[in-house]
Amino acid sequence: MSQSQESLSKSYETLLVERRGRVAIVTINRPEKRNALNIQTREEGAQVLEELRDDESVGVVVFTGAGDKAFIAGADIAEFAGRTALTQRAVMLGRSLFTAIDSFPKPVIAMVNGYCLGGGCELALACDLRIASESASFGQPEINLGIIPGGGGTQRLTRLVGEGKSMELILTGEIIDAHTAYNIGLVNTVVPAADLEARTMELANRIAEKSPIALRMA
Repeated sequence: MSQSQESLSKSYETLLVERRGRVAIVTINRPEKRNALNIQTREEGAQVLEELRDDESVGVVVFTGAGDKAFIAGADIAEFAGRTALTQRAVMLGRSLFTAIDSFPKPVIAMVNGYCLGGGCELALACDLRIASESASFGQPEINLGIIPGGGGTQRLTRLVGEGKSMELILTGEIIDAHTAYNIGLVNTVVPAADLEARTMELANRIAEKSPIALRMA
């Protein structure tokens, strides 16, 4: 494996982590579950951020999902069915992960390559920038399950798109396409699916060239 494209020191069961120059790419690797967030994914996400936080060779972190169907399709509901204690733990771990992303001292980019729903949307909202493929879709459909977004989605969505639109999306559970997400300010850029990785890496590399101190202060 080349110096410019190498794995980080620790391996994870639900994540793929690689470094390309000064950019670390964290891939949620559960394509058979549409990259749904289970307990282990939430724990490993926090662990990898801890590793990357102190790695001076990494200037930017990119989150994405394995395959071309989903970024993160939400929580792994099957894991929590009928298990109240486990559900509560998952919610707390999700909040911890999203807060860790939000407060991360280096820029974090969501490379959204498909369904970005529920907890997946909350993870993307916690990132600094969001680049979406034309096939991506976004939403907070928790209301359809009789719950509300529990990982900071209500606050972060409001900050991005305004209170009125945020309330509409949360109260209806509506799923919107990438261009609608761009029009309301939810994503920064929409690109063809074939160009998503190249365009995201172009942006990440451009940012990674800047002063680390300035990036931390921005």
